[in-house]
Amino acid sequence: ALKALEPLEQFATDVILDRAAGRRASLLKPFLLLLATVYAGIMRVRARFYQDAIFRRYSVGVMVISVGNLTVGGTGKTPVVEKLARSLQEAGRRVAILSRGYKSVPKPLLTRLADKFLPGRTPSPPRIVSDGKSVLLDSAQAGDEPFMLARNLPGVAVLVDSDRVKSARHAIRHYQADTLLLDDGFQYLRLGDRFNLLLVDRQNPFGNQHVLPRGVLREPPDALRRADLILLTKCSGKDHAEVEEKIRRHNRHAPIHPCSHHPLHLENLLTGERHPLSYLRGLRVGAIAAIAVPESFMEGLVRLGAEIVYQRAFADHHRFSAPEVENALTRTRARRGLALITTEKDSVRFPPFPPRDIPVLFLRVEISLLDESQTFEQVIRSALRIR
Repeated sequence: ALKALEPLEQFATDVILDRAAGRRASLLKPFLLLLATVYAGIMRVRARFYQDAIFRRYSVGVMVISVGNLTVGGTGKTPVVEKLARSLQEAGRRVAILSRGYKSVPKPLLTRLADKFLPGRTPSPPRIVSDGKSVLLDSAQAGDEPFMLARNLPGVAVLVDSDRVKSARHAIRHYQADTLLLDDGFQYLRLGDRFNLLLVDRQNPFGNQHVLPRGVLREPPDALRRADLILLTKCSGKDHAEVEEKIRRHNRHAPIHPCSHHPLHLENLLTGERHPLSYLRGLRVGAIAAIAVPESFMEGLVRLGAEIVYQRAFADHHRFSAPEVENALTRTRARRGLALITTEKDSVRFPPFPPRDIPVLFLRVEISLLDESQTFEQVIRSALRIR
């Protein structure tokens, strides 16, 4: 059922990003703009109600760090959450990651209704993706990002629930967590007394300046004022003064650190074997991706020296079927390709498949600061005042 809606979702995405042309898109845009104006007002009122304590905010008595963004998708948030969790672990903190589990299999409807509307009832516990020792759920049950974080972060508990106050209390009680990371938590305002780490994509900081559903903004740009630290991602050495100036119109206090995402290595999806990036030089490959901005992934492969002989982009968070993987492998091999490459985030949504004569590899990515006088860990610990 979800896959049947993907063409509609892709069309809506193309309209939002101004990639769609034709009569349908032209008729839809004014209606979406009206909805966006209403939505922007609602988000401003909501934020003000939390600020003025009309809506209740909860404090859980431990360090809470929100990692999020103002736009939908594509800022490189997951590598930041992973690196932040490692840094905090190394500083001696007991870390738990709290996620809402976007596009994970939802809880049964009756359970969700009971949790929401039956006061006094013991709410159902959050889903435990990892207890810090073992990964307990697959990517369909957990969601792509929580599963990937759980797999890459031994010693870190990962919990999924839309009610992150409940998840926070569960992590503190059952896993003795003293540091909570809210994955994609900038818009989750019920947890107070927290540090807001905001990611802004230098290449597309605010889209067309409109909020959803006419643009990519989750809330108006003036929400930037809530940020305590801003990472300007995807800078790649390019000038970022103009973007910083736009940010400073709304936030004059938060430090801004330009960053870049860079590939680390390739990893075989079936065997775990790693290959250096030099493996791609002159290699004929197929490439498939289902992320918000697949073009950046494809361009990155070309910069690493790969020759892409087959490529296909799917809707963001698309869950691949066995025939789709088989088709991509067959087409790649027919064009004399020697490997099929995907992103790490996409790799967790691949179905089981038997070994083939060409490998399926994913690209592992890490984030680092452009200013080499400081490390990511130093910036984070300084901002959080952790020795």
